[in-house]
Amino acid sequence: MTSFEEAETEETVTCLHLTFYHPCQNEKMVFRLLNFCKREQVRADEMAKFGRDSNICHYNLMDTRVSRVQFSLQFYRKLHTSEYCFEIKNLSKKTKLTVNQTELGYLNKTDLPWKCIICFGEYQILAEIQEGESVDYFETYLHLSEAPILQERCLPCLPSLQPIAENGISPSVFLSQGKSPTEIDENEL
Repeated sequence: MTSFEEAETEETVTCLHLTFYHPCQNEKMVFRLLNFCKREQVRADEMAKFGRDSNICHYNLMDTRVSRVQFSLQFYRKLHTSEYCFEIKNLSKKTKLTVNQTELGYLNKTDLPWKCIICFGEYQILAEIQEGESVDYFETYLHLSEAPILQERCLPCLPSLQPIAENGISPSVFLSQGKSPTEIDENEL
């Protein structure tokens, strides 16, 4: 047998791609302590914490409006499957965190979709999970966006607009006239 045949099988590593945007990045340099365009390993049993306290958080945001610990990401494996996921938890008592259209208050947590937008204050973060097999660690790969992510990707961060009824009349029309919408039989139209 050759050394190639005896070599251990290479594992792919789960990588969390995070693209950051803040409208005042050029003036305030709020992301100056983040390592962009460089993969970083995080042990699977550690939480990746984001915030302004460099003693607690590995990913520091230089902004006094950001909580000392804003949010955390925990890598885990789903029960009875081989699927690896991330859980996001809001650790800010003052600022709500939005994951796509799900609003998280203090200590609320949810699974991170494979592609989503995380928002708090004026911060927008596009998160994309690249699946892997490694159980010991995952990687983060940070990117900086010059343009707002919401406009680029057309994924709303805020709750969606009012739905439009099949007849094409928006419920907001009734509300602006001081009337509430009433249900009518389609045969009455």
